[in-house]
Amino acid sequence: MKQAALEIRNVRISFSSGRQKEIIAVENISFSVAENEFVSIIGPSGCGKSTLLRAVAGLEQTEQGECRVDGRLTDLPGADRGMVFQTYTLFPWLNVRENIRFPLKKSSLSNAEKDALVEQYLQLIGLDGFGTAYPNQLSGGMRQRAAIARALVYQPRILLMDEPFGALDSQTRMLMQELLLEVWENQRSTVLFVTHDVEEAILLSDRVMVMSARPGRIQSVIDISLPRPRSLTELERSTEFITYKTQLLALVREEARRAQSFSN
Repeated sequence: MKQAALEIRNVRISFSSGRQKEIIAVENISFSVAENEFVSIIGPSGCGKSTLLRAVAGLEQTEQGECRVDGRLTDLPGADRGMVFQTYTLFPWLNVRENIRFPLKKSSLSNAEKDALVEQYLQLIGLDGFGTAYPNQLSGGMRQRAAIARALVYQPRILLMDEPFGALDSQTRMLMQELLLEVWENQRSTVLFVTHDVEEAILLSDRVMVMSARPGRIQSVIDISLPRPRSLTELERSTEFITYKTQLLALVREEARRAQSFSN
């Protein structure tokens, strides 16, 4: 069995504002992610998926429990974790090459080594030739490519992705999924990926975890045993893919119905 790169133990996160009663976002969540494993989290809207991911990133504090990467607490952001958000988080005043290079600012690498690493990732994500372009000159998909390169360039232990393709049109989204699979096969990073798209989760993942309606808990864990490398156009025709999709959709819909009943 592979060593766990990420461990989450008994995590509880709640919020309160003014006179509003306490809202428990996630409760009693425990799981681990093995080294080089790709794990996706799905669940109904508002179940705490992004909140949990932010806790792993060190952007959200846990009320109880802990998150650890290689045994170290993740209560603050760190270079061992790279984060990619749904919204484009590039610096508008920097060009693509400068955006990708930014995380290397405090690195002990020489300038020549930093430049070589940036060029390597520009080629890896298909932006070779766009290094001098600014974010406002790029399409949404190209901006997200740059954001992924920026998260990977300093080679973090864990890549955290919060619905990174959610704002893209369907065709661009499919191309970005294929790019991410290609990069992951090349890098073999450890990935924790939040999505609302069941097909996307099946395509990308080794395991898919389904969260319950709030307070979010891990309701089900489904191992995805489809062979790699994967292509959505090929998988969509397979019986195994359809079985996984049917199973996961049923689980998410059940939790969505529970969430709706709680709000009524």
